[in-house]
Amino acid sequence: MGQPQSVLILGGTGQTGARAAALLRQWHPALPLTIAGRDIDHARRVADELGTATAVTTDLRHGELGLPAEHHYSAVIAALWDKHLNGLRYAQHRGLPYLSISSGLADIAPEVVAGAHRTDAAPILLASHYCAGSVVLAALHSARQLDRIDTIRIGAVLDEQDTGGPAGKADLQRWSAATPAAMVRQDGVFTWISGPDAQAQVRSTDGTVVPAQSIAILDVPSLALATNAPDVRFDFAVGESVGRRRGEPASFEVRIDIEGADRGGAPIRRSSYLVHPAGQCPLTALGIALGTERLLGLRGEAVTPGIHMPEALIDLAYAVERMAEAGAVFTDAAPGVS
Repeated sequence: MGQPQSVLILGGTGQTGARAAALLRQWHPALPLTIAGRDIDHARRVADELGTATAVTTDLRHGELGLPAEHHYSAVIAALWDKHLNGLRYAQHRGLPYLSISSGLADIAPEVVAGAHRTDAAPILLASHYCAGSVVLAALHSARQLDRIDTIRIGAVLDEQDTGGPAGKADLQRWSAATPAAMVRQDGVFTWISGPDAQAQVRSTDGTVVPAQSIAILDVPSLALATNAPDVRFDFAVGESVGRRRGEPASFEVRIDIEGADRGGAPIRRSSYLVHPAGQCPLTALGIALGTERLLGLRGEAVTPGIHMPEALIDLAYAVERMAEAGAVFTDAAPGVS
């Protein structure tokens, strides 16, 4: 087998893209990577730190991304909003796997249609979930303890100082403007809620209750359809994290509440937390790296052309193992505390 071609990481100079590249380098030292950004000097610095990496500038407004025709890649990873879909177009024209993380529930329709038009082109991994699918994978791993799942409720706290760089902040503003209502699943029906129905609270690991609201996010249909749970919602809060309340850097936490029954029909309630002391970036980067690894066939069987979600491709136990390696901590919620 010859030398593998390089993975093109659009937005590879950003916090999340650079960290995802670092994980891929750690897991697969010989895998060539290409860091794409608007500032070639910045891209070169990131590439030099990685080793076995090159740097390029790209123009996302251009169908060929402003790249020379002689450049060849093994996959295209959009670690930023590919608003013109030229990264996807570039990948499809060359039969390359493509991964995106920033489209959000309101913006995936063009990607879905593009995938439907070229079902034989290459796999498309839509990972515009919270933390690029890491939370969905963690929740589904926890849900494996139940035989029947009735309710899944995710409560996420994003520290107001941990919204990422300019691209991350722009994503949050775009999503909130595009979908002021929330998508939930109630009694088996996907529906939209707003106003008082969307208001919620998230209890942090230290017991602090943070005001929140349900949001429109891909995690809801992914969890509902993967488990057939009739009731699913995702509550999201922006505020001071547990880490900052302790005088430490902004931390990340998600509460996962699952209700259902065991094989004998006895009711089960499982409440746990997924926490990272360094904020959301490490788990978002991990989601990208897991998806990239899978699309490239570096773990598991070859991925067929078509549209895929993280939970359909990535082994749950392996994902949780990688989360722990990356510094994530899983803890049970205190009994009787909701």
